[in-house]
Amino acid sequence: MKIVLLEKIANLGDLGDVVDVKAGYARNFLIPFGKAIRATAENLEKFKTMIAEYKKKQEEILAQAKDRLVKITGQIFQITKKSGVDGKLFGSVTTADIAEAISKFGVEIKKSEVSLPNGALKTVGEFDVNIILHHEVKALVKVNVAPEA
Repeated sequence: MKIVLLEKIANLGDLGDVVDVKAGYARNFLIPFGKAIRATAENLEKFKTMIAEYKKKQEEILAQAKDRLVKITGQIFQITKKSGVDGKLFGSVTTADIAEAISKFGVEIKKSEVSLPNGALKTVGEFDVNIILHHEVKALVKVNVAPEA
């Protein structure tokens, strides 16, 4: 299915690119979340008239991401969980837990922006966690998982 991208999408294209993607990806993700529109003649004309508005919106989103980056860079976020004597947690620290800890700090983070490529954290200690605020803005924060008293 041919679509027109309304924002830059990693590994796919930039704002205004006409790309061919699988129909399910377009129908279930890109179009409903406002990331793309179908590449029909009518939509292409509509896009050409509104491209300045789309560019302005993307610049605002990027500026907000950079602002959040400045606020969380160099911070250490504390999460306490119940653990055994050997330092293994009863349960784990998930992306939702990390997003909640950062949000309590005052910077709104969604759990989808937290990247844990090796899975949830299952031991006590300090971990480096990637926060993907925008496809161009990535932060590295420290999460200190401490045992609950």
